[in-house]
Amino acid sequence: IEIGMDVAASEFFKNGTYDLDFKNPKSNPADYLPSEKLAELYLDFIKDFPMVSIEDPFDQDDWAAWASLTARTPIQIVGDDLTV
Repeated sequence: IEIGMDVAASEFFKNGTYDLDFKNPKSNPADYLPSEKLAELYLDFIKDFPMVSIEDPFDQDDWAAWASLTARTPIQIVGDDLTV
């Protein structure tokens, strides 16, 4: 079994950070993750699970995060939201 994730991170990008509790109307901004921390979470998933692909891991305008993650992992990073 191999795993691919479609994160659609643009959907929970708020003011330069990522709200992983975005479905909760009372989510705490103190818990929002900067791009670097979200990338570390993805890298942990890649290390711990048979990940082969991550689609839209960051907001479509978070170019530095896209470049950094792509350089740090051998798996496929897909940019669906980048082309819409």
